[in-house]
Amino acid sequence: MVATVLIIALSASTGCHSQPSDDPQATDRGQLASHDSHDRMLHTLAKIKAEIPEQNFFLGSADLIELQQQLDTQPEHAFEMRGALLFEIGSRNVFLGRTAQGIEQQKAAFNLLRQAEVPQSVFDKLFFSIGVSHLRKAENDNCIDNHTADSCIFPIRDDGVHVHQEEALRAIAYFSRVLETRPDHLPSRWLLNLSYMAIGRYPDAVPEPFLIPPEAFESEQTFPRFVDRAPDLGLDTFSLAGGAIADDFDGDGFLDLVVSSWSPAGQLRFYRNHGDGTYSDETEAAGLLGIYGGLNLLQADFDNDGDLDLFVLRGGWLGDTGRHPNSLLRNDGNGHFRDVTYDAGLAEENYPTQTASWADYDNDGDLDLYVGNEAFPNQLFQNQSDGTFVEIGKEAGIADPGFTKGVVWGDYDDDRFPDVYVSNMDGPNRLFRNLGNGSFIDVAPELGVTGPNVSFPLWFWDYNNDGALDIFVASFSQSVDPIAADFLKIPHRTEMDCLYQGDGRGEFDEVAAERNLQRVTQPMGSNFGDLDNDGYLDFYLGTGFPNFEALVPNQMFRNVDGKSFSNVTTAGGFGHLQKGHGVALADLDHDGDQDVLHELGGWFAGDAYGNALFENPGFGNHWIVVKLVGTKSNAAAIGARIRVDTTESSTPRSIYRWVNSGGSFGGNPLRQHIGLGKTNRIARLEVFWPTTGKTQVFEDLQANQFIRITEGQSDYQTLPYKPAPFSAAATATPDHSHHHHHTTDGQH
Repeated sequence: MVATVLIIALSASTGCHSQPSDDPQATDRGQLASHDSHDRMLHTLAKIKAEIPEQNFFLGSADLIELQQQLDTQPEHAFEMRGALLFEIGSRNVFLGRTAQGIEQQKAAFNLLRQAEVPQSVFDKLFFSIGVSHLRKAENDNCIDNHTADSCIFPIRDDGVHVHQEEALRAIAYFSRVLETRPDHLPSRWLLNLSYMAIGRYPDAVPEPFLIPPEAFESEQTFPRFVDRAPDLGLDTFSLAGGAIADDFDGDGFLDLVVSSWSPAGQLRFYRNHGDGTYSDETEAAGLLGIYGGLNLLQADFDNDGDLDLFVLRGGWLGDTGRHPNSLLRNDGNGHFRDVTYDAGLAEENYPTQTASWADYDNDGDLDLYVGNEAFPNQLFQNQSDGTFVEIGKEAGIADPGFTKGVVWGDYDDDRFPDVYVSNMDGPNRLFRNLGNGSFIDVAPELGVTGPNVSFPLWFWDYNNDGALDIFVASFSQSVDPIAADFLKIPHRTEMDCLYQGDGRGEFDEVAAERNLQRVTQPMGSNFGDLDNDGYLDFYLGTGFPNFEALVPNQMFRNVDGKSFSNVTTAGGFGHLQKGHGVALADLDHDGDQDVLHELGGWFAGDAYGNALFENPGFGNHWIVVKLVGTKSNAAAIGARIRVDTTESSTPRSIYRWVNSGGSFGGNPLRQHIGLGKTNRIARLEVFWPTTGKTQVFEDLQANQFIRITEGQSDYQTLPYKPAPFSAAATATPDHSHHHHHTTDGQH
């Protein structure tokens, strides 16, 4: 009995708990019908926020009252049931951020269960869970309350070593107790090594049978270290899992930042880039107060007015309780937004989601929207060119009903009509080929691109610069076991990530193993970019899963000449242990290289963390930034292809980029940052516009500049691109005291 109850208590952290509820927008719909769309959304989101204590398992505590009532009715001698209930109560309190209280309850549960006849396996679960709770307390006391640039960067060293070591020492004791009876328990072994790192005694003090050797974590090549500048700049927003975008929303040429939190009480935040190395929180000035929630974000110019609008995705992982409306936020051109979701017809049917993608699927000059839902039909919203959309997913043959975690458009067969890849977590993935007549057909089985069967983030890209789109799609497992096994080179059965290399003729080969990418990564948020400006796309994976034991490093991979990938995580300082979500790679300080913005924080109220911004130290290579403006095509030029021809060391080469925001869980700028390697001249730059089928050509361009190319114009414009080194001066946030909170969004 007790083992079953304990397993249920532990599995509560997997993110699969949901309760039935009515559509939150249905109440008062008639009352608000005459109201402005923005006010209507504020009302709806405020109602969802108010329901957190009673309806949200991950943030609320209503279930604790029921558990406590059950505990209070148990007879004094019912040690087994009382211990099981008290352990579940303690675990729930840890998840909710009441860590010290939860630990005491977990230990009290152990004392009760010692008086009952329960198997050793139950105590192993108890010891492991208590160890995880102590390690979480250690993170609170050090990584949050005594934060440094090295905090929670794997392998933990230098200023990342804990100042307050009591909790990590207690965690070591509990993990050691598990390993006494379960020496093969990989999660305990992994966290034991991590705990010794936290107190600065790794590897010497780790018992030899359980040591994971330092060489297992070494990068595969040298790489300069990137330093987290977010705290200096006031950009370390303390929140739960959410999205991240870097782009120019006010038209001043500098990249602003937008970040979200999935919590229905989590305020969407807008940080304006002042062009002098500083940012300020302009959320209120942007008209975004009261716009809550959002696990993921997208930017696009849906109305072709020349500025970027925002799309906020809500309800992912929540099942029926996640049938929240998404938000379409229209930009007035000055970085001020108004929610037009209801007016646009995007909230007729709301399903739980965290993924969507923009493209002009019918080549009529405006952007359409494909939304991937979880266990509900996916939706294709056709832009009517008047500010409204019509949902046609079923008619188009693209309403896949799977548990969709990622969707991205890309014209894989080069017929000018964008196709869409769908990553499902409960079965085969889909590649819907656009037939050009308003309908789609799934060609994934015949092209051999259905795996992994449990997948999450993905993207189209041209990793080897052959002019053909490739597909990266990552596997997702919710266990520390395969991560530890992968580092130890122990066999495991976990699915690997897939890299499908396109041949330019509409066919694919799976080449992950040949490119050194057959690994266990467990990513969520992720994106790609060219960190070293060599012309080849690198990528960053934000890792983890909801359980508190999921302390695994985020991972960076450098593209080596389009022939293989090298893991440079530890050398570059990218191995953040906090749960990684939205990622944007962008040149935020205008010094000619891409920095890395990473939205961090977990799922439960007690797993909040501050976002990171890793500054690129530079590699000495050349670059060009290209902003495209569509006239007959969509104004944001999404889907257009750029080709850059250069010569390096007497060898001609071509570099290809498609205009988009990157992967399915992150928001790179739509303007394209293209690394050129050592050459400082571009022989030829081509822009192909799929809507018209026309190509613009420009010759003999200087490197290291920012240019704007307008569809149909024979000349390009050079735009200002003055360096703006990061500076903490004048950077302001509404409340920078957040490092002293262990929960987020006002819940506890």
